[in-house]
Amino acid sequence: MPAKSKSQQKAAGAALSAKRGETKVSELQGASKEMYDSMSEDELEDIASTDHDDLPETVEDEEK
Repeated sequence: MPAKSKSQQKAAGAALSAKRGETKVSELQGASKEMYDSMSEDELEDIASTDHDDLPETVEDEEK
């Protein structure tokens, strides 16, 4: 599943770094902490590896 926004791609990258032990889990906050808790390393890698050149900075929440 590719990222839908640059911020989602960055959050996945931070969560992936923590999953791999490269950064501390305690440094995660917000979306990256939720991703760390709920996604596998493979899922995070898929989102984090999305090319973000054509992505918007953020995506409006569809439920609003």
